[in-house]
Formats: sequence, structure tokens, C-alpha cells
Amino acid sequence: MIKRETEKILKYKDLKTYIQHMCDLKTRVIPVTTGATDTLSESFRQYLSSISGKHDVHKIHKTATLGTAHILRKVLM
Repeated sequence: MIKRETEKILKYKDLKTYIQHMCDLKTRVIPVTTGATDTLSESFRQYLSSISGKHDVHKIHKTATLGTAHILRKVLM
């Protein structure tokens, strides 16, 4: 999980820099990675708490699982 989070942070580094320069905003990348068996990384709740508002971990996991299922259906068709 830590490796996947690092990959996501690096993947969106260019977009983060672009938004900072174009919109003159302070930005931060918050990786959201969930496993198929409802596994979460140790730092997931820390990242989630840095976002304002109320968040349901189960809904986030369900959304990620449904997105994965959608991608698999498209590939296997």
C-alpha cells in the first residue's frame, strides 16, 4: 500500500505544480488507495482527516471497488 501511495503522489506531481502556478493556490496530493478486501493503508485516515467535511470510509471503498469493476468489464468485453 505504501508503494501505491508513493506512485500516486508522483503521478500527480506535475498536475499539482501546474495548478499551483496557474491558479496561484497551495495544493497537496492526497492518495486514496483501497484494497479489494477492504484493506486500507496506515496513513489513509490521516490523509482523510486533512480534507474538510465528513467522510465515510465504507462509501469510499465501495466507490473504488465499483470503479475497478467497471474498468474490468470494459477490458474483458
